Amino acid sequence: MSGHNEHKEFIYLTPMPVRIWHWINALGIVTLCITGIQIRFPEYVNIFGTYKSAIRLHNTAGVTVSISYAVWLCYYLIIKGNLFKLYVPNVYDIKMGIFKQVLYYFYYFFKGGSSPHHATPDDKFNPMQKVAYMGLMLALLPLVILSGILIMNVAPLREWIIVLGGIKLLVSAHFLIACCFFAFLFVHIYLATMGHTPLAHFKPMWDGWEEIEHH
Repeated sequence: MSGHNEHKEFIYLTPMPVRIWHWINALGIVTLCITGIQIRFPEYVNIFGTYKSAIRLHNTAGVTVSISYAVWLCYYLIIKGNLFKLYVPNVYDIKMGIFKQVLYYFYYFFKGGSSPHHATPDDKFNPMQKVAYMGLMLALLPLVILSGILIMNVAPLREWIIVLGGIKLLVSAHFLIACCFFAFLFVHIYLATMGHTPLAHFKPMWDGWEEIEHH
């Protein structure tokens, strides 16, 4: 009897409010992507019935994601007060951390190596994750929400839309940013499988506990 299971250690990495937010946000963004495909290519895609049905569901998901984002921002900025520490790369991340993490993802992982970053509640994300999440959560998501609000309210916000370049430019920008999120979904799921087991990084999003990897 090796006693392997007896030596497992766990760390409480993801509190319940964050887990609830994550799954609501994930469901909302997936819904936005799928309905957005039908809205953009109605002649090829008909998943939700009529065109108007797709727009209604898209708008509902958009409002849900917008509220979810506001809750996320308040939680990390005001309640926890560690938004910038978690999501903005520090000097080490920029000088060495990103390079080491890239080497791990593209080489050492496939050689059986371990990640150079070990998550803690105060330092959850590796340097590459920080760069990606900073761009998504602090730049692209606010932009896609803002453009979505303008598109939903063309008549009352007409002057703002003109100042920003017109409705065609706004719709194109909204679509291109949405494409970034669509691509991110696949990358996010793939990278999540690159723990010491394929499900190691999924488990904390269900119960909050992540197994500590021993070397």
